[in-house]
Amino acid sequence: MAKAKSVFYCTDCGNEVLRWQGQCPACGAWNTIVERPAEPKGKTPKSTSGRRDSGGLGFARPRPITEVETTDELRFETGMSELDRVLGGGAVKGSLVLVGGAPGIGKSTLMLQICDNLCRFANVLYVSGEESERQIKLRAERLHVRGDGLYLMAETNLENILDAVGELKPDVLIVDSIQTLYNGDLTTSPGSVGQVKDCTLALMNAAKGQGVTVFVIGHVNKEGSIAGPKVLEHMVDCVLYFEGEQQTTYRILRVAKNRFGATNEIGVFEMADSGLSEVPNPSEMLLEGRPTDTPGTCVTCAMEGVRPVLAEVQALLTPTSFNMPRRMVSGVDFNRTMLLLAVLEKRGGLMVNSCDAYVNVVGGLELEEPAVDLAMVIALASSFRDKPVPGDLAAVGEVGLTGELRAVSALNQRLSEVHRLGFTKCLVPSRSVKASAPDGLQLIKVRNIREALAAVL
Repeated sequence: MAKAKSVFYCTDCGNEVLRWQGQCPACGAWNTIVERPAEPKGKTPKSTSGRRDSGGLGFARPRPITEVETTDELRFETGMSELDRVLGGGAVKGSLVLVGGAPGIGKSTLMLQICDNLCRFANVLYVSGEESERQIKLRAERLHVRGDGLYLMAETNLENILDAVGELKPDVLIVDSIQTLYNGDLTTSPGSVGQVKDCTLALMNAAKGQGVTVFVIGHVNKEGSIAGPKVLEHMVDCVLYFEGEQQTTYRILRVAKNRFGATNEIGVFEMADSGLSEVPNPSEMLLEGRPTDTPGTCVTCAMEGVRPVLAEVQALLTPTSFNMPRRMVSGVDFNRTMLLLAVLEKRGGLMVNSCDAYVNVVGGLELEEPAVDLAMVIALASSFRDKPVPGDLAAVGEVGLTGELRAVSALNQRLSEVHRLGFTKCLVPSRSVKASAPDGLQLIKVRNIREALAAVL
């Protein structure tokens, strides 16, 4: 009996290789190569995504651009303002939205909650491959979701789902989750890269051809390395990621891609027994309980899309008891933190390299922009000198390798948010010539980190 042949592919990018490797040669990811049975020779499986009736697109003929009619985007509100914000003002008819996140983070709860508002003006088909119809109804009753206009379907076969879409003709289709769907014409198992891509392509054809707004749920781990969202980002119109720790109540919905709006927007929710509730003012939430007379803390303002958000950066420096000092960060880039520690010692005159360094952003927020550099430096120096930062002061600015402070974008919006939250002083780079402070907010302009430390500590 001949041994069944197999192929190896990367679950992160879908690249196929001849044998198992520790690192994918295409995307560079580690430990993402898995094995699957090879397709039999001489057999070309039919793809459901290519059916003429799956999306109604048919064989479109080329048209001159002058004959193409353009109309305004038809948007509709989902009933959650935070979700509408990250979508760019609401969901677009005929769009394909991917909602990714770790299992149990709250993706299914969010999708089921928006059905309560969508059913008021549209027919919604909720397809689940993980729960039975009875289980979905029990969860809907717990979330106080009405049943008018909501249709449930427990199915994993792609062809049956497309037939139901063609028969029911819903306005909104929710699929939970994409990893459970399979096309019977393919020999690979559900959840593989081939199955996930083919099923998503079929749903995209249905969205574009029939004008159905499709929400697809995809599970990922913390590295995003399993088949799902990471290999589908280029196919969908909008990619949303649910972030947050399951041990905490707050959840952050971040948009990584949006063809109809801005990227890097965030929506903040709080998980409770009755479901997800919106947090319209995340700055107040992130600063709740902030100590005002404790060393090692400083407030900054980061731009999440077009929304300014205040966050508290905490730092702790202690003399090390090891041969090599420990470095631990949460919420900021590790390499960026190491860079700022080196600048603080070389340009700031503080011997911090012999200390264990711990940096944390309160609330689980991930700060990636360089505008938070100055707040990190102030927090580190405050902990090193054991002197608290004034409670009414915030810091915004990028730090260079020579210790100079560089201007940041959208400074006026940041200053308005700082003033709205009750702060009276803000540390900014002196090069911010176009900055205009609101009445009651004092701008402290500094050129480098030495002047910043002298002005604050």
